[in-house]
Amino acid sequence: MYTIQKVSSKEAQALINAVIAEAEPIAFLRMDEASPAASVIAQNKAYTSARDRKSTRKMGEFMLDNDRPPAFWGDKGITGFGGGLPIVQNNKVIGGIGISGLSEDEDERIAAIAIQAVYKY
Repeated sequence: MYTIQKVSSKEAQALINAVIAEAEPIAFLRMDEASPAASVIAQNKAYTSARDRKSTRKMGEFMLDNDRPPAFWGDKGITGFGGGLPIVQNNKVIGGIGISGLSEDEDERIAAIAIQAVYKY
């Protein structure tokens, strides 16, 4: 029997709270005056980092270094913009977090702060 681990709703709320404390976003992690596209990009970052078990920055570097555009994966949710990080617990990826709307460095920094606040790594 397999045990499936995933981010709990309590942990998801704690991640959101950590992001709110750092970046002061409104509902759905969308900052005031941010482009509506940022919320879709943030979701894609979280999805990509969880699906491929690596940061979206590393995914983007792989895409560039190997001439593999996002369409290569046949999945419209894949992105290579920095700001998505996998959430790892007990050496297993249990989810991902994606931040969008600032620079890729700032997006990634805030995602890392949220993970640190909840998971202490």
